[in-house]
Amino acid sequence: MGVPGLDDVLGGGLTAERLYLVEGAPGAGKTTLAIQFLREGAAQGERALYITLSETAGELSEVARSHGWDLNGIEVREMLPSEEALAPDDQYTMFHPSEVELSETTLRILAEVEKIKPSRVVFDSLSELRLLAGGSLRYRRQILALKHFFTGRQCTVMLLDDLTATEQDLQLQSIAHAVIRLEQVNPDYGASRRRLVITKYRGKEFRAGYHDYRIVRGGLQVFPRLVAAEHTPPLMQTRIPSGLAQLDDLLGGGIEKGTSTLFVGAPGTGKSSMAVQFAVAAARRGEHAALFIFDESIGTLRTRCEGLGMDLAPFLESGHIHIRQVDPAELSPGEFVHEIRTSVTDFHATVVVIDSLNGYLNAMPDERFLIVQLHELLTFLGQSGVATMLVGAHQGLIGAQMQAPVDASYLADAVVLLRYFEAHGEVRQAISVVKKRSGMHERTIRGFSLGSDGIRIGEPLRNFRGILTGVPVLVDGASTPS
Repeated sequence: MGVPGLDDVLGGGLTAERLYLVEGAPGAGKTTLAIQFLREGAAQGERALYITLSETAGELSEVARSHGWDLNGIEVREMLPSEEALAPDDQYTMFHPSEVELSETTLRILAEVEKIKPSRVVFDSLSELRLLAGGSLRYRRQILALKHFFTGRQCTVMLLDDLTATEQDLQLQSIAHAVIRLEQVNPDYGASRRRLVITKYRGKEFRAGYHDYRIVRGGLQVFPRLVAAEHTPPLMQTRIPSGLAQLDDLLGGGIEKGTSTLFVGAPGTGKSSMAVQFAVAAARRGEHAALFIFDESIGTLRTRCEGLGMDLAPFLESGHIHIRQVDPAELSPGEFVHEIRTSVTDFHATVVVIDSLNGYLNAMPDERFLIVQLHELLTFLGQSGVATMLVGAHQGLIGAQMQAPVDASYLADAVVLLRYFEAHGEVRQAISVVKKRSGMHERTIRGFSLGSDGIRIGEPLRNFRGILTGVPVLVDGASTPS
């Protein structure tokens, strides 16, 4: 096809010498996809033919130039109505115009095919043939006749349909060997998002479901839907330390590769700093870490980390840490998952930080799909041996009524809870591990602080009762902890 992501969705590409249907509303990218299809054929030494019934050759050249292409190796044939057809003297009286115009157009098309003998042909678009036919029966017979004409001529045909008809033509889909549908979604806020789906493909396995794509300079970029079951390499779990002895003690020795850890708590409790601590520790060991941040800029993140004694600059320069600032209004969920997948397969990241789940939620067009897609993503990362750090912010600061906008705690292998609590006129911070599937961990609640000397985790807060409520009570006879 010439579109790597789409070839992956199609299970390797299109079967040669078959007829295919590409559907999509105007602006979905059908023409761009068709040109990529023909350019790939021309690059392989095949003869390519673009038959246009709606756009001129000049307009097609402009589309190609916008992507930095030329149409060398592609024959373009215009089948547009001639200016003479508009003259009053040339109006048909004995026959309906469709009977004459359709026959003339069809003969011109077949003559060009016989003359050029192409291996790849694109018809743009079927809506013009539908209008020329004048009726649905005549139109379907014409498409079927075209299919029979190309049978045995060693030619792969792509038909473009802009879906301007009032009703969907399912019989046309039944004629095609495969159907690719391009869709454009306009959310209430943010850039338009595009997705495609393969509605049928005879005799071949393909990746079902919707797949996000973008139209950029250079053509379509397709981001195949992540299927975690396709990635199941053997994995031996090993612990990775955080670089903080007390935090590793809380976690029973560290976090295992191939697991996910959720740092959850009120804003400002230190969730992001804890997650970045693992990324910095990995970089110091010579490993790679990838950070995907939604809620703050890269400059703010670097400044905050420098204030905690974690200078990211050397690791960014060496390439051991990669930071990607995500704009939910511009980046589709499928593209976001694709970037994480690329960070693992190409960048070889062993630690991935997603900060935060709240931002990830905003990147989803529909909230009910978040948990399903997050489950696939975490499964893929786990099977790839990646230690995943998730950050989730609670609504509220202190109290028992704090809640998260999305509950992902049951998906994570470990959950680290960070809370504020009031003690002796001060607001302090506490940390505890409330869940860990991969081994034993401490059940204690420890105090901690963030300062210029980094993250400091203290001894267990055994002198208090009710710390997680935010307003603890000092146990009788106990001294105030430092």
